[in-house]
Amino acid sequence: MKRISLALVATGIAVLTAGAAEARDQLHIVGSSTVYPFSTAVAEEFGKSGKFKTPIVESTGTGGGLKLFCAGAGEDTPDIANASRKIKDSEIEDCKKNGVTSITEVAIGYDGIVIANSKSHARFELTVKDLWLALAKEVPVNGALAANPYKTWNEVNPALPAEKIEVLGPPPTSGTRDAFVELVMDKGCKGVAEIEAIEDKKAKAGACASIREDGAYIDAGENDNLIVQKLEANPMAVGIFGYSFLEQNEDKLQGSVMDGIEPTFENIVDGKYEVSRTLYFYVKNQHEGQVPGIREFVAEFTSDKAAGEEGYLADKGMIPFPADMLKDVQQKAGSLTPMM
Repeated sequence: MKRISLALVATGIAVLTAGAAEARDQLHIVGSSTVYPFSTAVAEEFGKSGKFKTPIVESTGTGGGLKLFCAGAGEDTPDIANASRKIKDSEIEDCKKNGVTSITEVAIGYDGIVIANSKSHARFELTVKDLWLALAKEVPVNGALAANPYKTWNEVNPALPAEKIEVLGPPPTSGTRDAFVELVMDKGCKGVAEIEAIEDKKAKAGACASIREDGAYIDAGENDNLIVQKLEANPMAVGIFGYSFLEQNEDKLQGSVMDGIEPTFENIVDGKYEVSRTLYFYVKNQHEGQVPGIREFVAEFTSDKAAGEEGYLADKGMIPFPADMLKDVQQKAGSLTPMM
């Protein structure tokens, strides 16, 4: 790819020209591994029209993708960042500091976070409290918080199997990890006396959210397909990933019952399954009109054909918005209404 810059010899600083993005004729998309299969499906459909090149889509994780997205404006930076959580205030500030001054947030649908294992093993029936006790870095021991001593599931809850706690999950850069902390870890620590006794809000939040690092939780990277393969090879392990990967591998894997509710399409749509979240992508509006196809790609992604109840993204495992919500998304996305 040709890079266009003005070399300032005196200072050694390279500055992108305002129209640098014009040198690229193909959309560049980065971000969430959960959104990746949906974004890839849209990119392929978009490319079939023949009007624009098929966009390049990279699975970098939500945090990694937004870091690249917010690094600046110009041909060497992504046009769109996929995210399995909302952009953080700190990330917005990074964008502003680096000259990314106009962003459109596009919500695309729902996803459930599943805790799954091999079908060759019994299905797990868990609660958010079980998971917090199994995965928290520190848990109550004799009335005080101490390093997590639990090695097997039945030590957490006698109703669970006497098997080693081995959980394959996303890394800190992943939006799925952030959502898991918010939807499971933060909920699971509620009512724990030793946590409630912590007066400092930051310390209390950290005590709820910190995940153990002694091998019970295994950082499996951004490749959810790799987690699926490892669960097949180790039936006693469980994995954490988006619902779409469970649906695509339902012949091999099963989702754990969470607080009495199974992770099904219907239960996520109805809001019964509590471990679910909204998926997004973010558009760098400064590239609109510079890199061809941005507005058209956004229109394809949010169309009834793609994101509707009978759309091809539902076939990929995305949980679509109700029709009235989707119409509102289409209106805001179509005009690239900026959030900043």
